[in-house]
Amino acid sequence: MELSERSQYPITVDCVIFGYSENILKVALIKRKKPPFVGSWAIPGGFIIGDETVEEGASRELKEETGLENIYLEQFHVFSAPKRDPRGRVITVAFFALISSEKVNLVATEDAESACWYPAYELPDLAFDHNEIYVKALEALRIANKIRPLAFELLPEKFTLTMLQNLDEQIFNAKIDKRNFRKKVLKMDFIEETKNITKGEKHRPAKLYKFNKETFLKSER
Repeated sequence: MELSERSQYPITVDCVIFGYSENILKVALIKRKKPPFVGSWAIPGGFIIGDETVEEGASRELKEETGLENIYLEQFHVFSAPKRDPRGRVITVAFFALISSEKVNLVATEDAESACWYPAYELPDLAFDHNEIYVKALEALRIANKIRPLAFELLPEKFTLTMLQNLDEQIFNAKIDKRNFRKKVLKMDFIEETKNITKGEKHRPAKLYKFNKETFLKSER
């Protein structure tokens, strides 16, 4: 069968953007200003244009709808239910993105009425099948974070062990034993103690650590 005789459907990209600030895992959402679902909250995304790849489309949509660019992106699933979009059959390639939300203020551009951060476990009802996409994205983030140190994409360059533990607790939505966690972390040679400590806080200053990506990559060889 020739390609021209096969079924052809529009392709979209959707990006679940995870951020972390104020000790809370957050998700970036946009409020739609075009039909369908006008006024509803949704995951940033849109249609592939021309001959761009899905990765290029995801990066473009992120910038257009939220003002974000040059952030970590990872493809995690394809959603193809026939009735997932009321306009007709649309297949979407889903990504999750990671960024320290303290570094950026979301900017709603021409495709969105507004954009803001929501606590990851307090999201409103979302447009299309975006609730399902979000649940799958959170699952993908948890699996990926067990395999490789993605959490550091969400932290500042220098961090305390308490910050790292709290982020892990936020990602997995569960409490972690402090002693066991620190014992495990301090055995990781790619987490290095710096000569710096926290300042300007009420409690006792804490040591600051950093993630050494080069050391981690060497250990993976």
